[in-house]
Amino acid sequence: MRTYLDFEKPIAELESKVAELKALATDGDSVPINDELTRLETKAREALVETYAALTPWQKTQVARHPERPHFTDYVRDLVRDFTPMAGDRYFAEDEAIIGGIGRLAGRSVMVIGHEKGSDTEGRIKHNFGMARPEGYRKAVRLMEMADKFSLPVVSLVDTAGAYPGIGAEERGQAEAIARSTECCMRLGVPIVSLIIGEGGSGGAVALATANRIFMLEHSIYTVASPEAAASILWRDSARAQDAATNMKITAQDLKNFGIVDGIIPEPVGGAHRDPEAVLRAAGDVIVNAIAWFDDYTPDQIRKERREKFMAMGREA
Repeated sequence: MRTYLDFEKPIAELESKVAELKALATDGDSVPINDELTRLETKAREALVETYAALTPWQKTQVARHPERPHFTDYVRDLVRDFTPMAGDRYFAEDEAIIGGIGRLAGRSVMVIGHEKGSDTEGRIKHNFGMARPEGYRKAVRLMEMADKFSLPVVSLVDTAGAYPGIGAEERGQAEAIARSTECCMRLGVPIVSLIIGEGGSGGAVALATANRIFMLEHSIYTVASPEAAASILWRDSARAQDAATNMKITAQDLKNFGIVDGIIPEPVGGAHRDPEAVLRAAGDVIVNAIAWFDDYTPDQIRKERREKFMAMGREA
């Protein structure tokens, strides 16, 4: 059963009728039923196209959080060969909200690191809904430093509402761990390519996305705080999340215009969850080409390019 978002209810009704007619058509193969089926399929497709052509920032937020959207493990399974996960931060514990390891992308050895939200109830609990604790970011630092030592490009896939705000995480130095991870990204002498595949929330996202090249899927979001958190801070009312989403300019299109991200990867009509294979292929091509761009760069040139990119944000007219 496909999961429909609130604003997709008219589409859900049409596609439900299509499914019912298809079941009837297989029984009697009636010409009148087939004609009605064709008409409803066309109407459902048109409704889907019309709806997704004019999504609001809040609706894009809902799409970015869709439970059937491809997650980190889907990208690794489809794009990365011989993936070897590496666990632990060597200080405290293993944090499964962030997964990382070495593999081969288009025949090239890379370090892949990213947030995993989980695809079912058990998985979401295991991965803490993609909200990392300090040990997750310290693991990321360990893996990035390893990548730098062995000259492996780093690919980061970001999908988190933000770092975990629990008491234990704060006691173990959450803010410091995020800052160390961000600082580590800045000093690496290998290229870092980051892709926002769902939510890019707050410092929890920046800690892995301080990259030479940052890309976003068409309906992903990248924001200083979740719309609900921002609404609570600005208006003391989380119900105004829609207003916050609109005012914060969190969509891929807005951020591309501001020069925050370098490119947008188109999604199928209806979102990445409707055709995951197409999205994974497109993402793989973009990442491979972005890494290849730096083949002739020296480590110092890579660091300088990354630093200048971030220093220019917000300063250029």
